[in-house]
Amino acid sequence: MRFIPFTEEQKVLANSVDLEQFLRMRGEKLERVGREHKLIYYDSSGKHDSITLRGSTWFDHKNQVGGGAIKFMQEFYDMDFQTAVQELLGQRVTPLSHAPPKAIQKEEKKEFRLPEANSNMHRVYAYLIKQRFIDSDIISHFAKQHTLYEDKEHHNAVFVGIDEKGVPRQASKRSTNSFGKSFRITCEGSDTKYSFSHFGESEKLFVFEAPIDMLSYLTLNPENWQQHSYIAMNGVYENAVLTALKNHSNLNEIVLCVDNDEGGIEAVDRLKDILNDNGYTDVKRLAPKFKDWNEDLKAQNGAEPLPAVPHKRKEEYLRQAVNLEYLKCRPDKLTSRIYATFKNGQYKYLAEYALAGSAFFIGKNSENLMFDKLKCKLKAEYKPYTDKGKAAAKQRNLHDCVKAVMKDLRQTARTREQSVQTAKLLYRLADNAVRLSTEEAITVSIQENTPISEQENTPQTEHEPSEAFCLDYG
Repeated sequence: MRFIPFTEEQKVLANSVDLEQFLRMRGEKLERVGREHKLIYYDSSGKHDSITLRGSTWFDHKNQVGGGAIKFMQEFYDMDFQTAVQELLGQRVTPLSHAPPKAIQKEEKKEFRLPEANSNMHRVYAYLIKQRFIDSDIISHFAKQHTLYEDKEHHNAVFVGIDEKGVPRQASKRSTNSFGKSFRITCEGSDTKYSFSHFGESEKLFVFEAPIDMLSYLTLNPENWQQHSYIAMNGVYENAVLTALKNHSNLNEIVLCVDNDEGGIEAVDRLKDILNDNGYTDVKRLAPKFKDWNEDLKAQNGAEPLPAVPHKRKEEYLRQAVNLEYLKCRPDKLTSRIYATFKNGQYKYLAEYALAGSAFFIGKNSENLMFDKLKCKLKAEYKPYTDKGKAAAKQRNLHDCVKAVMKDLRQTARTREQSVQTAKLLYRLADNAVRLSTEEAITVSIQENTPISEQENTPQTEHEPSEAFCLDYG
């Protein structure tokens, strides 16, 4: 695409387009949530609703990233800057081209009210015991605390979150139907800083995605369960967890018991980072054997459980990182090797050269050993929730890394600090090269409808480096 020199005014105008109106015109599905809208979309991993919109701004709660309209077009539609600005100002969205975002109307916050309780809990007990295999004594405990009951209108199970004074602030409903489509929904006006929970005297807090996961874990691990603390997030959002930690100073050991699927695996790394940023460093992961804790409970009771769902992108990245081989290269040849492998799309070799270069600038006398340590560092530091961009965005990131490294390698004399900085740039280049190589492998796997695990035993077709830039040893 030819370069278009947009003025600052045009850039500001594009970035101020009302995303809610713009996306509706593109046919995207949106749902109103208070003063915001949720974007609903589907991909190969299922339904997603973690992106909220308000005026010209957006935020992805799952991946903890957000921004203005231009960044949204780059991230969600995989556009470069030029295309994103042109699209936001272009002919296909003429009604929005020169219109500032509409003023957001103030809406009164919905008053929180608990659903009216039924006179008994027969259907809830029957559902949780017979269909979910949850222990009746555990159900009774929460029923006596008035944090679990049956609503009068539809006989749903209602799970209540209370504040530090015992006042109900949040509630979620779960259908108890034994037929038809089940559902769970958060009641209007709920304060997301609170959720269904139990607090004991020990230092441990066990964190779950949903109330039934929590009750299932307690059924599987009943011994002295009341000594510890447990909370259900109603998803993978951290608000209620941070509030619980703030209000209970005895809690300092956190055990993440989220689902054993792609969403849960990503949530572990994301929640660990958030908790570490808030001063909580003792964070562990406890994974169910099957997809979630209720599936484990089903299996224990002879029912067919849903299996765990591996994270294909993470597994492929780790596989590629493990398979990186040390390619010794003279420092004066490193620039040409990096340029050639990048231009030829040979990302595995690019990663190997970059990592070898990083090892050289860190420890010149022990490059092989340092290379292995850097491989371990790649594996340990990879977090799939930070690896959500599409292939074109990853290509741009890699291009920027190559550009930064090429500029840095032009230095002749270096201080120790400069050598460390060069090593960091080369390490980042290796990481980005593996990420793009991983993206391509997954794309091929999807196109061929062949699991990545099955491809590991088939001959690889990756090209060897051409003679024009063969390896230098010695």
